Amino acid sequence: MNKEARINNRLPFAREGFPFIFMGIGITIFFAWLGLATLTIIAGAIALFVLYFFRDPERRHSGQKNAVMTPADGRILEIKKLEGNDNPSGQPAIKVSIFMSVFNVHVNRIPIQGTIKKISYHPGKFLSANLDKASAQNESNRVTLTTADAREILVIQIAGLIARRIACWIDEGDTVETGQRFGLIRFGSRLEVFLPADSKIVTQIRQKVKAGETVIGYLS
Repeated sequence: MNKEARINNRLPFAREGFPFIFMGIGITIFFAWLGLATLTIIAGAIALFVLYFFRDPERRHSGQKNAVMTPADGRILEIKKLEGNDNPSGQPAIKVSIFMSVFNVHVNRIPIQGTIKKISYHPGKFLSANLDKASAQNESNRVTLTTADAREILVIQIAGLIARRIACWIDEGDTVETGQRFGLIRFGSRLEVFLPADSKIVTQIRQKVKAGETVIGYLS
C-alpha cells in the first residue's frame, strides 16, 4: 500500500491494521469450524478489540489561524518550558507530551500545515510511555515541520512498553496540511510536540485530546 492510500484513508480502519484484523477474523472462523466454543469466543473478543484499536475516524479541525492541533488522541501528560539545551532542535521551546493508551485512536495527524524539513529515526528501549525517561530512552521517530512563516515545530513519535512498531507515512520535502494523517504507533505510546517558546498553550495537564480536533496552542 502506498503512502497516499494510508494518508487519504476513507475506510473506518487504518490500513496498517489489516494483517492483524484478517488474522483475528480467520482464527475465530477456524475455531468456530472446529466447534471449539470457548476458543471461538476468546478469539472473537480479541478480533473485536483489534478492530477497535485500529479504528480511523474522520476528523475536522477548526481552521483557526496559527492554531496547533494535537497530533495524537490521548491525555496531556506534561507541558514544560525548555531551554535550548533541553530541546532536540537546540532552541527554547514548549514541550507538550501526549500519552496514548491502548484504548485511544492511534493514527497520528499533522499539527499545522507546512513542509516536512527532516525525519529521523532513533532506535531505543521500550519503557512504559508514561514514564519521563521514555522520552530520552525509547525508540522514537522525529518529524520536523516548518510553517509558511518559517516557524519550526518538532513532533516525536515514541514507542511504549508494548508498542513495537512506529509507522511514518510522509517524507522529507512533503507539503502537509493541518489534520492530515502522517503515521501510527501500535498498541500504546506517546507523542511529544515542541512549539516555539513564545507560543500560547491552551491545554492543561490530564486533559483528554483528539488528534486533528483539539487545539493545544497558538503560534504568536
